[in-house]
Amino acid sequence: MNAIDIINKTKHSQILTHEEISWLVASYTSGEIPDYQMSAWLMAVCLNGLTEEETLALTYAMRDSGDMVHLDLPLTVDKHSTGGVGDKTSMIIGPAAAACGVSVAKMSGRGLGHTGGTIDKLESIPGFRTDLTLKEFEDIVKETGFSVIAQSGELCPADKKMYSLRSASGTVDSIPLICASIMSKKLATDADCLLLDVKYGSGAFMKTREDAQILADLMEKIGKAAGKRCRADVTDMNVPLGNNIGNALEVREAIEVLRGNDKGELYEMCMDLTADMLEIAGKGTFDECRTMAVEAVESGRALDVFRRTIALQGGDPAVCDDLSLLPQPRCSYVIKAAYDVEVISVNCEEIGMVSLLLGAGRLARDDSIDMSAGIVMSCRPGDRLSAGDPIMTLYSSVCSDFSEAALRALNALELRRTDRSSSGDR
Repeated sequence: MNAIDIINKTKHSQILTHEEISWLVASYTSGEIPDYQMSAWLMAVCLNGLTEEETLALTYAMRDSGDMVHLDLPLTVDKHSTGGVGDKTSMIIGPAAAACGVSVAKMSGRGLGHTGGTIDKLESIPGFRTDLTLKEFEDIVKETGFSVIAQSGELCPADKKMYSLRSASGTVDSIPLICASIMSKKLATDADCLLLDVKYGSGAFMKTREDAQILADLMEKIGKAAGKRCRADVTDMNVPLGNNIGNALEVREAIEVLRGNDKGELYEMCMDLTADMLEIAGKGTFDECRTMAVEAVESGRALDVFRRTIALQGGDPAVCDDLSLLPQPRCSYVIKAAYDVEVISVNCEEIGMVSLLLGAGRLARDDSIDMSAGIVMSCRPGDRLSAGDPIMTLYSSVCSDFSEAALRALNALELRRTDRSSSGDR
């Protein structure tokens, strides 16, 4: 085999064999195939796509490029989100599902760009460790039913190398490549059941519901073909998920949901996703599973799972009772309505970028982040505000001049003036 023949076949929409795809991935990972040839193949995939069989072969090849995680646990469930702004659902769904009797063993990543990462959020809890050994990880799941650790550097090295090349060669936006990237890591962790939360909208990678549905369908087929119980849900990311964006701020909001104090849109979505997770694990019908999820939160059992997991991973479990123990920002700035307005829409991605500007995110993998930084939204699309009402509050410990961030945040909202002096929309 040689790379040029494989590039030409994909360029002319000819189907590759499993052997050809396996050879291509293994040879690139080992350094035998140079970046420029792999870039050419990735561009051919972007232009012509891959069949489902080719996508499955690519997923397997990437999965098999590194270590496989095998845990000595009963039925395990895992959940993956394609990323978004304010997405703290794993910190709610995991404990709720564990409280209902399933094992949630989750490997997560760090945030990059406008999307946050579950690992960063959990590490904002004082002392919380995500660099556990697999034995520690397994023991915690056996003890509490829930644990989250950082992805191993030896897990899917092909994906790590190919993703960097895709970012540098303009080949990120390919549904087969996105699917293989996500599913190779999920299959390498060997969970029995997979719940895939595919986001669409201004704050998501997939901008339209139609594209998100295509990706969701493909990921679900790949998961089932690999022998997993798999379900893919498509959810809206046109507005931030919940009110808080930023690491410690999102932990705070997740704990409030687990306490039963916040029963808004975030709570409802998490109860639905927990029910989906329990249903594919065989715990009952969707309605029965949703009732179980709600009871797990209302009884305090879900919060207790989270508290015990925090303690076992080296964190301070007292944060579940005293939110002031989380990192606190040194500076804040409230953006207020200058006149009576109606909130028409939110550019979710821009809000995420403002959070990054405040110090809550990173542009490169090695960037440091401010765990206290972020945004608390005070309004949603459809809300009417009076002059002087808060629109959002910006927080940071590394930024004291909020002028640039505040202007960008305000421009991320479409507001319609509603007071009597209004001369038109703004």
